[in-house]
Amino acid sequence: MANDPIHQFQIQDLTAPVSIGGYEISFTNSALFMGVAVATITGILIMATAKGSLVPGRLQSVGEVWYEFVHNMVRQVLGHEGKKFFPLVFSLFSFVLVANMLGMFPYFFTVTSHVVVTAALAIFVVGLVVVVGIAKHGLGWFKLFVPHGVPLAILPFISLIEIISFFSRPISLGLRLFGNMLAGHIVLKVFAGFVVSLGALGLGGIIGAAAPLAMAVALTALEFLVAFLQAFVFAILTCVYLNDALHPGH
Repeated sequence: MANDPIHQFQIQDLTAPVSIGGYEISFTNSALFMGVAVATITGILIMATAKGSLVPGRLQSVGEVWYEFVHNMVRQVLGHEGKKFFPLVFSLFSFVLVANMLGMFPYFFTVTSHVVVTAALAIFVVGLVVVVGIAKHGLGWFKLFVPHGVPLAILPFISLIEIISFFSRPISLGLRLFGNMLAGHIVLKVFAGFVVSLGALGLGGIIGAAAPLAMAVALTALEFLVAFLQAFVFAILTCVYLNDALHPGH
């Protein structure tokens, strides 16, 4: 069980299930680490902004860089009109980033390694795009599916492709994050298992374990980078999709 690379993704009940309306509800390790992620974000930002010094300390600098990074992303993709979506994009980026980073610690649970979590976030984003687009432009928003300048003869086929592409967004958005986090942690677990197994074989095994140990260290550094990049990709694609809601003709 210790060397099983899939065991780390199992959702476990931390409390006894309670039946409500025929559904069993319980507090799981996934829910726990979602709460830990939110508490971590809240704690860091509160401490970073507590003093508001003219010359920022280390934690305040982290908070300011964090804020400015997402703010610049929203401004560059959505423009001035899209600044009202900054709290949403900042929250999504922060949650995915911290959840990914927490999953890198031993015995912690990787919330974003479950497709039900990433799919829920992706469906929320795409659903919001539809709501905002229709609220702002009415039926005119649907010209998003009718590209400008396309010959009338092939317009039905192009529109069908655009519709399929649009409704594929939550699938690609959710699966990308889920797949990267799942695959990375499995590979790390496999190489860590090699190190343990070889180390139990004696001196020769310990020498042989040097290669998988070096690979595990390198992959750990890579996974920290992937954890950040996946949060960035999720946030910037959210901005791109929201831009379709604000400017469907572009």
